[in-house]
Formats: sequence, C-alpha cells, structure tokens
Amino acid sequence: MSPPFTNTKRRRQILWGGAGFFVLALLLVACTKSLFPFVSGQYTFSVQEIQAAVEKKFPYEQQLIQIFKLNLTQPKITLQPKANRLAIALDAHISSPFMAQPVKGQFTLSSELAYDRVSRSVVLKHPQVDHLQLDGMEDEYRRQVNTAAALLATQLLDNYPIYTFKPDQLLFANVNYEPSTITVVSSGVRIQLVER
Repeated sequence: MSPPFTNTKRRRQILWGGAGFFVLALLLVACTKSLFPFVSGQYTFSVQEIQAAVEKKFPYEQQLIQIFKLNLTQPKITLQPKANRLAIALDAHISSPFMAQPVKGQFTLSSELAYDRVSRSVVLKHPQVDHLQLDGMEDEYRRQVNTAAALLATQLLDNYPIYTFKPDQLLFANVNYEPSTITVVSSGVRIQLVER
C-alpha cells in the first residue's frame, strides 16, 4: 500500500493531466473552426452579410426610355425559406421633365441563388419583380415605366454576388471543397460543401 502522500500526488497529476488534455482539445476545436468553419460539411452566412453585400450596389441611377430617370435606394433583404428564395425591397424615385413632380414607389424582387465556380461566389439568379408600386404616376406613362423599371431591376441584380468565398475557405488538409446545395433558412443561407 502506498503512503497517503503519494496517493495525493498521483491524484493531482491525473487531475492536471486530464485538465491539460481538455484544454488542448478545446484549443484544437477552436483552431479547426477558425481554419475550416464548415467541418460539419455546411457553411451558413447571415442575412446581415447578404444585406452588406447588396448595399454596395446602391444607390443606383439609370435613364429609362430616354425621358425618365430612375433612382433605386435602400435595399432591404428578406429571407423566404419556404420558397428557397431571397427577396429584396427597393425604394424607387422616378423623375422626368415631362412630369409635374417626381414619383416615389417601391419594388420587391425575389431571386433564386446559385454558385458561380469562376468567381467562387453565391449569386442571385433569375430575379423577378414580385411587386411594383409607383404612387402618383400618370396612366399614360405607367405601363412603359413599369415594364422598363422591372427589366432594369432584374438585369441589375442577375448574377450579382451576395457572398464570395476566399480561396483558403474552400481548402482543408489539401482537399478542395465546393458548394453544392444552397438552402435559404431562417438564419441566413446554408451552403452544403462537397469534395471537388
């Protein structure tokens, strides 16, 4: 039978050894997450990141059918998990020397998402105007302006990147990964990653 002192010393060594192993494991997990944040095979980016990316495109100003000036501002992102789409609401301001006063309104577009391998970006794909409201527009101009503005807004955002992966984000332990399935969820956009 060992002396009591030796038992206490041995217990301390075991205790410190266990604590050291636990701390080492935590550090390893933390480092792995910072180097490769999608060890689980998924990566999710938030609506705030999407909002920041889309805001870089605005304000945007363009001539419509030669006589109208369209200004689009204040993009607001909304997630649509059930439809697996992203919605963007935009404030619109239209002016013309042929109108007594400028017209204000709002566009709401929704879009699919796709991965562009060349730019390593998740992009808006085939956006469409779901709602267009222009207050105070004279009837003789309304149809032309609605059609031209809707076409411009969809062309403006088609293939627009909302998230771009850095090269090192898609490489881990000398294995290349790439996004496959893209899913809009309540917390953001979830990307399934697979080996390339």
